[in-house]
Amino acid sequence: MSIVTVQLGQCGNQIGFEVFDALFNDSHCSRGLCSKRENEAYQASCKERFFSEEENGVPVARAVLVDMEPKVINQTLSKAACSGRWKYGQHSCFCQKQGSGNNWAYGYSVHGPRHEESIMNLIRKEVEKCESLSGFFIIMSMAGGTGSGLGAFVTQNLQDQYSSALKMNQIIWPYGTGEVIVQNYNSILTLSHLYRSSDALLVHENDAVHKICVKLMNIKQVSFCDINQVLAHQLGSVFQPTYSGEGLFHYRRNPLGDLMENLVPHPEFKMLGVRNIPQMSENSLAYSTFTWAGLLKHLRQMLISNAKMEEGIDWQVRPPLSGLPPLGKMSVNKETHFNTSIANLVILRGKDVQSADVGAFKDPALYTSWLEPVHAFSVWKTQRAFRKYEKSAALVSNSQSLVKPLDMIVGKAWNMFASSCLRFLFRIFCFFHQSLPSSVHKIWN
Repeated sequence: MSIVTVQLGQCGNQIGFEVFDALFNDSHCSRGLCSKRENEAYQASCKERFFSEEENGVPVARAVLVDMEPKVINQTLSKAACSGRWKYGQHSCFCQKQGSGNNWAYGYSVHGPRHEESIMNLIRKEVEKCESLSGFFIIMSMAGGTGSGLGAFVTQNLQDQYSSALKMNQIIWPYGTGEVIVQNYNSILTLSHLYRSSDALLVHENDAVHKICVKLMNIKQVSFCDINQVLAHQLGSVFQPTYSGEGLFHYRRNPLGDLMENLVPHPEFKMLGVRNIPQMSENSLAYSTFTWAGLLKHLRQMLISNAKMEEGIDWQVRPPLSGLPPLGKMSVNKETHFNTSIANLVILRGKDVQSADVGAFKDPALYTSWLEPVHAFSVWKTQRAFRKYEKSAALVSNSQSLVKPLDMIVGKAWNMFASSCLRFLFRIFCFFHQSLPSSVHKIWN
């Protein structure tokens, strides 16, 4: 089954390119560490999900590119074409000459209705190319105007027109220090509307990804391109094929459906996070070796201590019902916070994957009391290595990890609103004065 990706705004289009490039490069990597037959099955499954094919054999991304300014889309189309490996469709993009000015309301209330027919026609044409549609993967930011405002509008239209197809939004959480002055307004309005129309929200925090670039990738001057490549690596480790229950060489046919089934047991709890291990520069990778026991031990502690990377894990945090004392001496002033999960999915890729023991993730103490571990935990595997990693693990989690950043962004938005800060920018579009309080109420509840 195929996934149609919708890339929205500058952020969505730049990340979208890196995702398709990572998917293609991985599926055609010569170091898959598996048999030729299995590698061919893996490539075919990846192609069915994310690429169609022209008559000349060139893979074409199953994607629609949308932005209100032409610069980023032109750059994205050019980079894909210049790669010589894959490209975007000739008529798969929509752009205008006037942006949204970082104003959510302008993207949602002006650009959305004005260009609804053109955008939805492009998406319809892409859907018609699919033999079987798994759903939509929508890549967007929360802080800007086009990605957030128009992204919320397009997602709502997809829900109206393709109600039986699954919709997953990959959203970029803005830097805590601020990218644009109205980012808190934009973020709250985006989340509120997506909660009504999306089936799942896959969240990446810019601050966390930035730290990965600095501490794990050893990048001194971090660019948005570096951040997007880390994001693409994490997304690829989740969406690339894994075995179905039928055994070797049989890959899952419905990736979005399987993700929703395993991770969203209740429609009110749909915000997901991703963790990867290992993740490092190519220079470091050449001198590193890993065991499944070591990787899974670190990944579990990353989960329960809410760490986004393996460096700096707090090993003092233990499940509250484990009955085990903390490791080492506990600082009197140091408060530990255990990250409770609703559901977890571990995805393992690489050599000797069938020997990996994931029993530690089945501990009932890790999960909420209203869901048994047998229903809350899943594991997917494939012997086919991901990119150049002999062994790698990804964890997609539905947990409390986003409660703190959500509280912070809601608090900042409400404080700005209460003090009438910049409210005039949004009052131009009438509904904002009523919309923000109702959005805050919906998210808090």
